[in-house]
Amino acid sequence: FACRKVSLAISQGEMVVLLGPNGAGKTTLLNVIAGLVSYTGKVLFDGQAVDSIPARMRKVGYVFQDLALFPHLNVLCNITFCLRSRGWERKAIAHRVGELTELLGISHLGSRYPARLSGGEKQRVALARALAANPGILLLDEPFSSLDPESSDCMRRELAGIQQDLGTTTIFVTHDLSEAEQIADRVAVMQDGHIDQVGRPAEVLFAPVND
Repeated sequence: FACRKVSLAISQGEMVVLLGPNGAGKTTLLNVIAGLVSYTGKVLFDGQAVDSIPARMRKVGYVFQDLALFPHLNVLCNITFCLRSRGWERKAIAHRVGELTELLGISHLGSRYPARLSGGEKQRVALARALAANPGILLLDEPFSSLDPESSDCMRRELAGIQQDLGTTTIFVTHDLSEAEQIADRVAVMQDGHIDQVGRPAEVLFAPVND
């Protein structure tokens, strides 16, 4: 089992970073929360079990490590895909997309296709798509791992500001302690499929449970 006896409570609007090496179970835990894999146990949103609710109805936004942008759709269609599939009205879609593209600084990229975007632009488009339907929870699986250090640092700062502005409960996966320090309200340290420690970044850094 990739995850065993995992118990983690996350407050509304909190940014929690799952920190651990490759194979620790971080991505699997995100997939459990999103409803993308079968599991034994309970996932609660606002105290209500969502285990019988399919992934498409869990109101979770997900930025995958490889971003998973649709290569045959331009930026605008990538962002609006889930809104159109959920039957949003045209005016509501236009308003929401306008808000997000302005917030993320990608208003000028609407007609471009993923192949013509830089790494940072792709990250912003993927984030806009994940936020489009006003998710209650945002999941990010090492979203900046493909960027150079300077671009990654810039995107983390932008993400932290956006997350605070929107107040979206966010779970961010990384194996980089410095990345966790920069953005986390709390850090959950994962190892061998279970959570070893949960605390503020300084607590995890200066008083680790395991070396």
